[in-house]
Amino acid sequence: MEGAEAEEREWAAVARDLLALGYEGFSGSASLGTSCPDFRALCARLAAELATLGALERQREEGTEALSAGDGSVPEEEFLRQLAGLLRELHCPDRKLCGGNCGTSLREPGVRLRLLRFLCSEVQAARLLRLQSRLDPSPEQSGVEGAEEGSGLVQEMVLTLQALGLPRPMPGTPASQLLRDLHAKIVELLPSLPAGSLKPLLSYPLDAPRWEALESLYQSLRDQYCCRRCLLLKRLDLTTSAFHWSDRAEAQGEAMKAVLIPIREALTPESDVSIAHVLAARADLSRLVPATSKTARRGTCCAIHKVLMGSVPDRGGRPNELEAPMPSWQSRREDRGGQKAGRQCWGRKKKK
Repeated sequence: MEGAEAEEREWAAVARDLLALGYEGFSGSASLGTSCPDFRALCARLAAELATLGALERQREEGTEALSAGDGSVPEEEFLRQLAGLLRELHCPDRKLCGGNCGTSLREPGVRLRLLRFLCSEVQAARLLRLQSRLDPSPEQSGVEGAEEGSGLVQEMVLTLQALGLPRPMPGTPASQLLRDLHAKIVELLPSLPAGSLKPLLSYPLDAPRWEALESLYQSLRDQYCCRRCLLLKRLDLTTSAFHWSDRAEAQGEAMKAVLIPIREALTPESDVSIAHVLAARADLSRLVPATSKTARRGTCCAIHKVLMGSVPDRGGRPNELEAPMPSWQSRREDRGGQKAGRQCWGRKKKK
């Protein structure tokens, strides 16, 4: 009885959040699950607003719908497939939603409640970020002693302050004081998070020799990654240049360059990954999902994978079908001593 009352209070709180966000008419039927068109429509509207606010990079690039409520013969299956991809793109930390079968998990009322709460919180955060960018489109790069204006360190620090809701420090504030303020704010917010949500991936303390070993390993991996990336970029340049050899490319050459050059300039051999990313990594980063698993295939499968290729011409090249080279006799000629002799040479026997 107490559990049912608590669940009703939770749904009432979600209904108030939806009403505050401007979503009306979904409080009564939103708890029926993915089989209910109203529930799917609500999730689709929340995802559409996230895409409009710029929180979904993939949807904005492809120009497709972020989450469809489903209009085909199997609307629920299509909705669940798109929902799994949406949650991965939003980096949802809830294992009930991202791990295993999403459709089976959403049959539980509590999981559906967590899904709506997560989407509502993402919409609220996206609205705040959009409002912040409108109020202050060019924030001052200050607050870190000795840092150059516009540097990556200052930009990361400004984003951290905005995420934590802290005001920008006054010019000349020591970095040590700024870090202490950040630490105090984070310690204040940690109790409000679910248990284990920010468990670090690197939990072992590092001393001076281990830091040196980690730095050496980082430099080695970075150099190797840079070398491999240079090779891939060179292959990309050769591939794109081959498209300009055709006759049709003469008329479309400028249009092709206008599309390819901005994309190519953004690709650099240097990596942005640093030791700071290792320290900031969470434990859920170590959950590796094989690309061929059912969970991954559920979000990447499409109709093209079911198309079977027809007959293709035989291109040959099988070693077991090649004939061995046989000796061939050339015409007799006189050698240096005046005697005639047959000369034997090896070559490939012509096919009949």
